[in-house]
Amino acid sequence: MLNRRHIRIKVMQSLFAFKGTESDDFKKDEKFLYNSIDKMSDLYYAIMALMIELQKKANSKLELSQKKMLATQEDINPNRKFADNAVLEFISNNTMLKEVIEKRKLNFWDLDFEYVDVIYKSIFESDLYKEYMAKGPSDLKEDKDFMIDVYAEIIAPNDKLFDYFEDKQITWVDDLPVVNTAIIKKFTKLKLTKPETHLIAELYKDEDDKTFAKDLLYKTLLNSTKFTEEIAAKTTNWDAERLASLDGVLLQMAICEFQKFPSIPVKVTINEYLEIAKEYSTPKSSVFINGILDKIVKEYKENNIHNKVGRGLM
Repeated sequence: MLNRRHIRIKVMQSLFAFKGTESDDFKKDEKFLYNSIDKMSDLYYAIMALMIELQKKANSKLELSQKKMLATQEDINPNRKFADNAVLEFISNNTMLKEVIEKRKLNFWDLDFEYVDVIYKSIFESDLYKEYMAKGPSDLKEDKDFMIDVYAEIIAPNDKLFDYFEDKQITWVDDLPVVNTAIIKKFTKLKLTKPETHLIAELYKDEDDKTFAKDLLYKTLLNSTKFTEEIAAKTTNWDAERLASLDGVLLQMAICEFQKFPSIPVKVTINEYLEIAKEYSTPKSSVFINGILDKIVKEYKENNIHNKVGRGLM
């Protein structure tokens, strides 16, 4: 689920939250980092719990229609296509998934049922739903395509749901795009023969990514004074306020990657931190950061230091 940019963002937030020094005990920083990362899987499971509740809502609506005093033929024999959607069925019948949701206490929707109602209503009133229900019996591909479209066009962009998640956990605002992408991938790759583990969240692509998160945190903290001095030497007009802000943290992390991560290309590092600066810092931050990093890279090349491993990495 995590990509390298989001790992960098998580490390940035940890460094900025604590502003530690080389003499500090880094355990609190590491705990903050891993807790923040783990909260991403909580968001994933909360959304999966919402999918389960949506199917329950659909079934409940159909049952109520059948019990009407003056039920029509359509009420008695309703169109069950959405309620029986293969993706929703796969999620709702996944014992392992439901156990994780229950263990982590992530089914908020019993208490906050109005959000289930809001999402269900949005789906029910959409053209996507009407077109899907008007067709005959569906196969897995059609059910998947429908749920992918519903998620991408109705659930993910819902402002009320966004505000709800923001109130629940402030870091979820940053996590939502990554989690939404992960959920759509799960839907896309779903097959009815998939094991229950298919819906269990995988935070890291591999062990290297988990190691990268910890190493970037520790190596930046351990060398923060040296990196700050290096930044200051490249600043013609000392801008203490800017360097003490998020910009300073991003510059330290970039220099850390230049010096301590020989397999990461310089261009990748620069591009990543410029994009992060554009999203999280001031309007002029990316220009400031780019200027400092450009000077540092030129100096490394001239002095033939901190060379990268492999061809074309510098």
